[in-house]
Amino acid sequence: MTKIPSFLLKLLLVLIFAGWLSLWLLKPTQLWTKSWKIAEAKASTSFLTQAGLNFAVYTFPVIAIAIVGFMYLELKQKEPTSRKGRSSLSVLSNPLVVNRYIGILSGFEILVVSLFVIFLAWTFYARISSDFKKMIPIKSFTLPVWQYRIFRVATRCGLLAEACLALLLLPILRGMSIFRLLGIQFEASVRYHIWLGTAMILFATLHGGGTFLIWGMKHRIGDEMWRWQKVGRIYLAGEISLVTGLVIWITSLPQIRRKRFEIFYYTHHLYIVFILFFLLHAGDRHFYMVFPGIFLFCLDKILRIIQSRPETYILSARIFPSKAIELTLPKDPRLKYTPTSVIYVKIPRISNFQWHPFSITSSSKVDKDTISILIKAEGRWTSTLYNMLRSKPDAEADGMRFFHVATEGPYGPSSLDFLRYDSLLLVAGGIGVTPFFSILQEIAPARSNKNVSPVKVQLVYTIKDSQSICLLDPVLPHAFDAEQSYLKLKVFVTREHQSNRSLREVLVEVSKIQTIHLANKRSGHAVYGLENLRWMAVLLLLASIIFLAFLSIFNHIIIRPNKKSAEQKTASSIVDLLLICSFALALISSTLVATLWRWKRLSEEIPPFSEKERKPMKPTESNRGFDQHEIHFGARPNFKDIFSQFANESKGSNIGVFVCGPETMKESVAITCHQYSQTSQSRGQEQKPSFSFQSLNFTL
Repeated sequence: MTKIPSFLLKLLLVLIFAGWLSLWLLKPTQLWTKSWKIAEAKASTSFLTQAGLNFAVYTFPVIAIAIVGFMYLELKQKEPTSRKGRSSLSVLSNPLVVNRYIGILSGFEILVVSLFVIFLAWTFYARISSDFKKMIPIKSFTLPVWQYRIFRVATRCGLLAEACLALLLLPILRGMSIFRLLGIQFEASVRYHIWLGTAMILFATLHGGGTFLIWGMKHRIGDEMWRWQKVGRIYLAGEISLVTGLVIWITSLPQIRRKRFEIFYYTHHLYIVFILFFLLHAGDRHFYMVFPGIFLFCLDKILRIIQSRPETYILSARIFPSKAIELTLPKDPRLKYTPTSVIYVKIPRISNFQWHPFSITSSSKVDKDTISILIKAEGRWTSTLYNMLRSKPDAEADGMRFFHVATEGPYGPSSLDFLRYDSLLLVAGGIGVTPFFSILQEIAPARSNKNVSPVKVQLVYTIKDSQSICLLDPVLPHAFDAEQSYLKLKVFVTREHQSNRSLREVLVEVSKIQTIHLANKRSGHAVYGLENLRWMAVLLLLASIIFLAFLSIFNHIIIRPNKKSAEQKTASSIVDLLLICSFALALISSTLVATLWRWKRLSEEIPPFSEKERKPMKPTESNRGFDQHEIHFGARPNFKDIFSQFANESKGSNIGVFVCGPETMKESVAITCHQYSQTSQSRGQEQKPSFSFQSLNFTL
C-alpha cells in the first residue's frame, strides 16, 4: 500500500531537484536576467515583495527537498524489506580511481564531480563572455581593456566561490534528510564538505587577490579596502569574510586537525563571522542562493543541542584486555536506528565541550532497551575514560555523578545496503570492526526470513597483536554456534609469529573481560535520538513560513516607506539586517516549538529498563562450529586469494564488500574490487559473482 505514495514522493523529489538545478543553469543567461527583472517588478507591488520572491525561488526548493525527503523516509520505513537485485547504482559505487593522495573515488563520485566542474565552467563562461562583449570600463578607475578583463575575471571567481558555498553545509547535516536520502554515512560525506570548502577558498582567494591587484595598479588600495558603502558591495566586509575563511581552512588541514583538534574545533565556529560578513559583502540577492544550506544547518544545529541537553548515564561497562571498553546506555524502546549508525557522546566530568563519535555495536531490533558502543583507549579523552572505569571502587562509589553522559544521535544512512546482497565480505582493521557488529546483530535473528538474510558472511579481521581479538566478543556467539554457520572468521595478526596456536587457544587466553555495573538508581533520561520524521518535516515547514512572514512584514513596514522617492535607496546593510532578524525570529520560534515537543516526550513514562546480562563467550569443545574459522600470524591478508576463495564458496552471485579500517587497507580492497569488476566486464556480464565495494568510516 505504501509503494505508490513512496513512488510519487520520489518523483516529486526528482522534479524539485531538477527545477532547482535549472535555476543555477539559467541564472547566468540574459533570458533569465530579463525574465527575473519582470518577476521582481511584479513581486514588489505584492505582499510577497522582492525579498520573498528570492526566498521562494532560490532557497525554498532545497528546503522542500528536505521536507518531502522526511515524508519519503517515513513511508520507506513502513515498506516490507526484501532482497534487491544488483542495480546500476551499485555498479557506480565500485571504485574506479584509487590514489594515495585523493583516496578512493567511485564511479558515482567521479560523475558528480565532473558534472559540478562542468557547471562551474559553464557559469564562468556565460558570465565572462557577457562581460567581455560589453567592455564598458569602470568610470572611477578608467581602466584599460586588459586590466578591466582581469578585474571581471576576479569578480566572476567570486560567483564560483558562491556556488561552492551553496553546497558547503549540505554534506554535514546530521539530522536533516538531504544526504540520508542517498544513504551516505555522515563520516563519509565529510570529505565532500572538505572538497567544497577547499574549492570555495581557492575561488574566493582569486576573487580577492585579483581585485587587490587592480587596486594596487591604480594605487587605490588604501582608499578602497576600508570602504563601507551604503549601497552595493561592502568591500571591507568581503575582506573580513575572506580572512576568516582562510583561518578556518588553514586550521582544518590534517596536520593541525589531527594533532591540535581543539584549535580546529574552536576556529571552525568562526563560520558565523564568515557567513555574516559574506551577507554584508554579497548582498541579500546573492545570499538567497547559498541560504538553503545555512537555513538547514542552523535548524539542524538547534535540534541537536536540544536533543543533547538531557543527560543519561552508563548502565554498565565491560573492560577488555586490549584497553578497550564497551559501554551500555539505556535507550527509549521506540528509538530505531540503522546498522553502521554512530552516536556522539560527551562526558562532562572529562570535558564540557568535546563530543566524540562512536559506532553503535548493538541493534535496535535486538536490544530494545539498551544501546552499546565500543571504545578503544587511544587518545587523551578515551584513555581518561578507560582509567576512570579501571578504578572500580571509586567508580562504583561515585558512579551516578561520575558517569553522567550527554548523547547526540544516532545518525546513520537510511538505506540498508547489505540487504541487497546475496553474500557479504566484511574487511576490518583494529577498532574498525565495530561498525560491522550492528550488521551481524541484525542478520542473526533475520535468518528465518530468506528474503533479507545473506547466504554467507565472511569477516576478515586484521590486528597488530592477539590481545585485540577480544574485541570480537559481541559477535562470537554467532561464530561459535554450529546452527548459525553463516559467519566465518579469518583473523590476521601482523606483529606476532606463533604458527602453532589456534584461534581457540588465543581466545581462551584473552577472554578475561571485567564487567562493572554503575547505575543502581534511575536518575537521568534514556537515549531518545532524533525526533519523528513527520514532526521534523512539519517543524521545517513551520520555520520557513515564519521566516517568510516576518521578512514580508519587515519589508512592508521599513522598506516600502523609503520607496516613496524614486531617488532614495535603502541602505544595503538595512536590507541585510532585516533578513538576519527574520531568520533569527524563525529560529527562536522553531526552538520554542522543538523544546516544548522534547519536554512533552521526556515527560512520557518509559517502561523500566531490562538490561540483559551478557556473559563472555568462551570457546569450548561443545562449540562445533568453531573449526571453520582461521587465524594467521605474521602476515597481512592477500585479498586476491580471499576474494577468489570466497567467490567459489559463496552461493550468491552478488557479493557486497564492506571495508572499515586504515586507508591503506581500504585502498588494497578497492584495487582488488576494481580488478574483479574489470575482469567481469572483459569476460561478459554473465560471468558471476560480482563484487560491490562499500567503504565505511569510523573517524572524522
